[in-house]
Parts: sequence; structure tokens; C-alpha cells
Amino acid sequence: MTYPFNPSVLSLCLLAAFSAQVSAQSQTTPAPKTLDTVLVSGQGASLRNALAKQQSAQGIINVVHADGIGQLPDNNAAEALARIPGVSVERDQGEGRFVRVRGLGPDLNAVSINGTLVPSAEADRRAVGLDVVPAGLIRSLVVTKTATPDQDANSLGGSVEVNTLSAFDQPGRFLTLSAGLNYADLTGKTKPAAALIYSDRFFTNTLGVALTLSTDARSFGSDNVETGGAWDLAGAKPALSKLERRSYTITRERRGAALNLDLHPDALQSYYLRMFSSRFTDTEQRQAQTLEFSPALAEGASGSAKAARTLKAREEASQIDSLSLGGERRWGDWKLLAAIGAGRASEDKPDTLSGATYKNPLSQSGLSFKDSQQPIVSGPASMAGAKDFALDKIKMEKSLATDRERNLKLDLLRDLELSGVDLEIKGGFKLARREKNNEREVWSYGTKVLGKPPYGFSKDQLAMGAVVAEGMPRYPWGELGPNLSDAAIRQLIAPLKAAEFRVASDSAVNDYRIEENTGAAYLQARVELKSTQVITGLRHESFSMNASGTGNKNGKLSPQQTSTSSKHWLPALLIRHDLKQDTQLRAAYTESVVRPTFGQLTPGFVIEDKTAEFGNPELKPLRSQNLDFGLERRIDRDGAASAYVFHKDIKDFVYRSNLAGQGAWVGFDSAISYANGEAAKVSGLELSYSQALRRLPAPFNGLIVGANATLVSSEATIGGFEKGKWQQRKLALPSQSDRSLNFSLGWEGYGLSTRLAANYKSAYLLEVGDVLNPAKDMWVDAQTQLDFSLRYDITPKLQISFEALNLSDQPYYVYAGRSALNSQYEQYGRSYKLGLKLAVF
Repeated sequence: MTYPFNPSVLSLCLLAAFSAQVSAQSQTTPAPKTLDTVLVSGQGASLRNALAKQQSAQGIINVVHADGIGQLPDNNAAEALARIPGVSVERDQGEGRFVRVRGLGPDLNAVSINGTLVPSAEADRRAVGLDVVPAGLIRSLVVTKTATPDQDANSLGGSVEVNTLSAFDQPGRFLTLSAGLNYADLTGKTKPAAALIYSDRFFTNTLGVALTLSTDARSFGSDNVETGGAWDLAGAKPALSKLERRSYTITRERRGAALNLDLHPDALQSYYLRMFSSRFTDTEQRQAQTLEFSPALAEGASGSAKAARTLKAREEASQIDSLSLGGERRWGDWKLLAAIGAGRASEDKPDTLSGATYKNPLSQSGLSFKDSQQPIVSGPASMAGAKDFALDKIKMEKSLATDRERNLKLDLLRDLELSGVDLEIKGGFKLARREKNNEREVWSYGTKVLGKPPYGFSKDQLAMGAVVAEGMPRYPWGELGPNLSDAAIRQLIAPLKAAEFRVASDSAVNDYRIEENTGAAYLQARVELKSTQVITGLRHESFSMNASGTGNKNGKLSPQQTSTSSKHWLPALLIRHDLKQDTQLRAAYTESVVRPTFGQLTPGFVIEDKTAEFGNPELKPLRSQNLDFGLERRIDRDGAASAYVFHKDIKDFVYRSNLAGQGAWVGFDSAISYANGEAAKVSGLELSYSQALRRLPAPFNGLIVGANATLVSSEATIGGFEKGKWQQRKLALPSQSDRSLNFSLGWEGYGLSTRLAANYKSAYLLEVGDVLNPAKDMWVDAQTQLDFSLRYDITPKLQISFEALNLSDQPYYVYAGRSALNSQYEQYGRSYKLGLKLAVF
């Protein structure tokens, strides 16, 4: 069943009703009342405000406010969330990107902006890349770990809500201007950053307008050496068969805007319109050298290899747009809340040089390497020259992934008092429609074609020397050879007709369209019994999906289409008991459900001879039963300590498997797809402590400390066929670190505010390399990142700031099976930012 609706029509209807209602109210209601507001300033005040929201919440949440984000050099929303208990971040080129909650991967958690779900810009994922959201647009970040029945149940770990500024968050007119410079020591380049925040209230404090603008750019790089796990373990010592050395130059720009309109005609009603848009442009160039050893080479030994040079160059633009319109109206004991929302995310790669490869047919002898974790190669100078290297292939791509979501939500509640007991009954429904599209075109220009009629490229045209640019790639661990020119490579193929080089199979099989419809309804009761609050209820969610794609069987393309549906009943019980005014006991039982990723659900497939790879649109949603229990204690005004334990039983866990040897895949050497596994389990402990040490003697009374730790254990069972027999093994869930730790030490006073923060996460499983062979699994090694910030108020309205990111120059290291064997080693260097902030009024 589908739930089509037009947000623009609903918007007009709501606005019309709203205008008529305001007109009537102006004749009968008393003068508008000015709401109390709190201006948050400094580390202590930000901490106080966040703790107050956490303490009063119905479920278990964690909050970070804008001032808390500003105390550390966090470039985007993901990095700000890394400081929260139970949350860790997956980084891309050293920047935070995806968020994991309680050891569960980014695809299993939901993200919303101002109450509306954020779709995913990633082509085949549900995970939202929060690097798209600039830190300067954020008013607060809220992580909800125990959802009540009136909240979406589409997250197994937790849901993240990004809130932008409302004029009612400030005491009056407010305008700040910020400007800064970003510097990366690896490249020595500097880029600008700027932000504007404005809010004011009009018409006797009934209409609020808030506008936030942000622009931020960074030009940086990374140095990489990786094997991809190409180790031969058959001999006495591991031997390496392939190695790639890469040098990246990257420019990233974030530009965003948020506009919030709030109307509070009186104490009985309020309305809002929230608009958000952010665009993230990532320009990347990768100069690389590939060495293929024959035979495989052990550390310290001498051997030969064939060398190749490659260039990748692309510009990727990711965008998130969100619109929320809603309001609430109270009549006596009744309250009605209505909202409509629309979200759109896209990832556009309009003209990508995905690979230009130049190979040297001559073997290079006398090569060796040392250090299996960070292989450093020694060899003849000829392997880094341009002589004898000729074009093998140029591959071009363009792609566009879009994800749209629209929703309508209606809630009705009534307050009752029964025999001295406060009771709130709440019910409502939500309809949502989501559409994911992926389009990709691929072109391949091979030497075997270009060197023959009708093209007839000469040997000199196809030589690497024809596309060499000035200079050498920046690379600290040896020479890669001269730079390859992106412009020269594109110019080489520019006269050709692209249609003649289109790869039909790759262009079609990667295209898909998936439509999802969700209908949800719930009934919830909240009971206040002196010092105890109980929330219980039942939520029902129904899903339907239509998926279309393309299959390729031995070169023959065919359209594929599948439809599925499912229904789920999700009970919940949450208890909060005040042991004392400053001490709370919380317990919760909740259930949640998450659909597999779009890449896992796509109906497309590729079958060639005895190998196959395909999606599985028949996958069941993942369901989780969640238990939480813990204690929170407020310490003075600016401190708190908490301890929580949690356990999750997950059914129908999805994993990548080899189905060769069964059913339709008997006789196949490989049939890679996705399957629902047996139950997975996740258990953990969260500990947190933060406090402004006001009672210490000066100057120590300016100290602010914060620490949290998350200890997680998980287990899942996966399986596959080997020699016609089904076999299984147990492993930890991907993306789950056993230990995540945060520590910060700050000091503020006399206009100065400074903070040093450390973030640690233990090793985690990145991906399963072979279902039945743990030696092929890829693991990300433990990481510790150290960041520093300093702010000083030159005047009450002018502040100068300095930030330093990744002071420890922490590398990103992926190993294959065991920590001694490199899969990827990458360094990013340190980054710095200098800024000025002016409060105009």
C-alpha cells in the first residue's frame, strides 16, 4: 500500500488554517507572553544546559550544544558527536564522516534535521555522511538511545537529531560574525572560513526569525601505502604479491544555510517553518604507483616487480536539503501536534577520471621492502621514471545518486488526573514515502582499441611522457615518479565519441530505483507517580518496497523488478525514578526495526560463467529487542555522573555470503550475495563523568573535566558453503570497537577558555574478507586522536580563537587478519585554525 501526498498542498492548507486561526485569536486572546530564555556562554554554561535537557528527558539521551561544539575544533556534525558516550566516528581522509552508536554501524542508525529524517547521499547506503553538515549551522545535537512509542523506531543503536537555531533560543536580537583561516601542515595550504548567525523577534515577541550562514574550506592531503591484504601466507614468512603507494591532494568546501521562522501568538499555540541546506564539495586527485611482485616477496628479501602509474581525479558534490513545517495547539486538556517534512540528499560525480593506468612491461629487479605494517620499498630509480611506461586503460565515469523522503505526522494527546495521579494519553500516526535512485555511466578507453584503426593513436601519444606534468607527487616514503596531468589525459580522449567507448554492462547493472512506503501508528501512556515516571505503549509499522534494476547474464541484459512488504508490532516500556532530586534511575525495554541497505536490496546481478554477484531484495528487516538500565547523578550545577548497561538481541542480521554450492548456484565457483543470519547480540557499559570544579581554590576553580568510556561486546554468526557443505563461524559485528574513551581537560576564567581533548577507539572489524576464513578479514587498528582549542575574549564582543586538530598525527591503519600485515596505512598530518568572532549585538 502506498501513501502518496503533496507536501506543497498540505503546506498551503496548514498555512491557510493557521492564518485564519491567528486572526481569530487576535480578537480573543490576552497579550503575548515573552518566554524565558537562557543565553549559553562558555564551557560550564554549555555543559549545564546540556545536562538539564538530559536529566528531564523521557528516555536516555545525550546532548551537545553549539557552545560545546565550539569549544573543540570540530569541522562537522560527526566530529562533534565523537565526544558523546556510546558514540564513535568513522573517518574519511582524517575527517569524521559516519556515526556509530553503541557499537552498531552507521547504516543501522537514523539521522534527522529539525525532526525530519535525513536521506543518504551515498549511492548504496542508508548511512548519512554527517561531514556534509558544517558545525557552524548546529544549535544542538541530540542522540536518543531509547525511543518512546511516539518516536521513529528505525534505528538499532540510536538516532541522531540535528537542531538549528530558533530565535526563541536567544533572549533578544542577536548577531555574530565569524571569520577564520584553516591551515594543513601536510600541504602547507590555507583556506578561509566564515559564518553569520542572526536572530530577532518581532510583533511583541510573537514572531521569531533566525538565520545561520556558514562557509568553510580546507586544502589538505594524505600519504598512503596499501596492499589490500595481498599477502601469501603459505610459506614460512608472509609474502607480498602487490603494493600500491598513493599521494592525495584534497580540497573540501562546506557551504550551508539554515532559516527558522517561529510564530508564538500566545501560550496556547505555536508554529514553525525550518529550512536547511548544505552542500559539500570534495575535489580529490590521487597520484599512485602500483608494484606487482613475481614471485611474492617476503620482508627483507630481494625480488622483481612490474610497475604501473595511475591517476584518479574527481569532484564530488554532496547535498542535503530539509524542510519542516508544523505546529501545536492546545484546547484545555487536549493538545494537537501536526508536522510535514521533506528531505533530499544527493551525491553527484559529473565527470570522474576513475583511473588512468600506465604500465611498464619490463620487470624491475632488485626490489625489497621493510616493515610489513608500513611497507617502505627500495629499488632502482627506473621504477619511478617515465621511460617505457605506456597507456593501458583510461576509465571515465559519471554518477548521480538521489534519495528523497516525504512525511506527514499527526499526534493528539490529553492530560488527565485520576485519583491524584497525572496521566497523559497520546496517539498518532505517520506516513512516509522514500525514493532512492542511482544512475551511473562508464566509459573505457583501452590501448588495444586506441592503437588500431579507425583511431590509430601513435606510440608517442600513448606514452606516459605525453601526459607528464611538472613536479613530483608529495610522498615521504620514496619517489613515485613524475606527476600525471589530469588535463592532458582528458585532452587525449576529448576528440573521441564517448558513445563508442561506453561499457553497457557496467552502466546498466549499477542503476536501480527503490521505492519504500512506511505507515506507522501508535498509542502511548505517560504516568507520573510522585517521583516515578512510566511511559508505555505500542507502535505498529508497515513497510512496502518496490525495487527495479538490471541483470547481466553472460553479457545479456534484462530488467529486474521485485516487491516486498512486512508488518511489525513494537512495544516499549520506559521508567524514570527520582531517588533524590539530583539522582535518577532509568530502565527501558524497547524494540526497533531497520531495513537492509539499498545496495543489499538491489535486484541487479552479474553472472559470468561460474561466478555471480547479486543483491537480495527478499532480505528481511533487522529487528532488535533492547534493554537499558542505569543511574544518573547531577553534581552541583555544572556536573554529572552516569552509568548505563545495555543489551540488544538482533534478529535477521544481514551479512555478505558465498552461496555457491546450493540451490540455483550448484556448480558455481563463487556466488556472492547477502543473507539474513542467525541472531546477533550486543552488550555494553557506558560510564560518563563531567564537572566544572568551581569549589577548588583559585586558579584551579576554573578547571572543567570530562571523561566517558563505552565498553561493548558483540557476537554474530555467519556462514557459507565450502566444498558443498554449509559451515559457520562467529565474529564481532562490523564497525564495533570494544572500547571507546573520551577525556577532556579545560580551564576558563578572565576571558580565557582552553581545552585539550583525547578520543580513543579500539580496533574494529571493517569488513569480512572471506565468510569462512578470518585471516582475510580487514580490521581497523586502534586510534587515539588529540585535539586542542583556545579562546580569548579581547573585549566583551570580540573573541579570538586557535584550534589544533590531530596533534598526535594519528595514522589510519587497516590490517589483514593480524596486526602485522598491512592492508592500508595512511597519514593526514595536523590541521590548525585561527579565527575571530564578533558579537555585533
